[in-house]
Amino acid sequence: MDFPSKLGTLQISSKSEFLNPQLFTSLLHPLFSQKSILKLSLKPRRVSQLVVRSENHPPQNSDFPKITLINNLKKLLKVVPVHACRFCNEIHVGPVGHPFKSCKGPDSGSRKGVHDWLMNATVDDIFLPVEAFHLFDRLGKRIPHEERFAIPRIPAVVELCIQTGVEIPEYPTKRRRKPIIRIAKSEFVDADESELPKPEGPRGTVLAELDDSEIVAPCNEEERILLAEETLQAWEQMRKGAKRLMKMYLVRVCGYCPEIHVGPSGHKAQNCGAFKHQQRNGQHGWQAALLDDLIPPRYVWHVPHVNGPPLQRELRSFYGQAPAVVEMCVQAGAAVPDEYRPTMRLDVGIPSNVREAEMVV
Repeated sequence: MDFPSKLGTLQISSKSEFLNPQLFTSLLHPLFSQKSILKLSLKPRRVSQLVVRSENHPPQNSDFPKITLINNLKKLLKVVPVHACRFCNEIHVGPVGHPFKSCKGPDSGSRKGVHDWLMNATVDDIFLPVEAFHLFDRLGKRIPHEERFAIPRIPAVVELCIQTGVEIPEYPTKRRRKPIIRIAKSEFVDADESELPKPEGPRGTVLAELDDSEIVAPCNEEERILLAEETLQAWEQMRKGAKRLMKMYLVRVCGYCPEIHVGPSGHKAQNCGAFKHQQRNGQHGWQAALLDDLIPPRYVWHVPHVNGPPLQRELRSFYGQAPAVVEMCVQAGAAVPDEYRPTMRLDVGIPSNVREAEMVV
């Protein structure tokens, strides 16, 4: 039987052997008797070994940038003003909210789309939380609709790290250290690991999030700049690390809604509420996810001069945008990364007034 070249975390070995009872007796499940093995060996069926990808060691505190990013964002919120609209989910990083009429919240028509800015933005407004179901066995059966409330939901990035090899006692998962034996298209048995030594315990502990009472703002400008650079480095490290992991461990996203599932195939929970979900009975349309689906960058308007005049509604076409995390770090004193310079439109000259903008060809 031929298998696809890639199935979740499994890879086909280049070596193929004919089924032999003496070769596979020690690997097969105890439920398989010698008689059943002998019947299979009489048929020259070709079986390919599916090799479980080796697991990474749990990261140290400094190697878990997500927690570092969240803790640093809490500190930056004390020195960098971030506004949130009272009626919609839009935010703005800067001393004054932008004047653009883009509000789509309640009674936006009577307000002509003007935002009502408040200084109550939180970390969840800047770094959007994306959750996914935690899988005890990523190769097990798909989550049915009836069990959707019995299975915990955790941040999707954390679930991806757990399936990679991070050990978190609150969310146990099944680990395999030997190749599995596939006996049918959707059936397999685990190899016997009794002769293997016991696995080592977790190395180091995962850094915990700081409580709001423990947050201390930077004292001077030098500490603020160092904090901004560290936050920007954690943001880039998290995105680059997640992108590398997504090449080895499959992540699914619904084509209709932003639901994320970390695993070879999506779950069966019928909780999709996107357009025409009644025709699909709430079922998701799973497809391969991108990095922005797992870690969505919350784009905000870039303020060219923080201490200068505020943004003008008539000059909207001259302003650029950047992820909220990047914009906060830039306003705190960090250097602008090269990959965000085009979207922030730093090479575009901004007119000083509306009359000068009308003269631009």
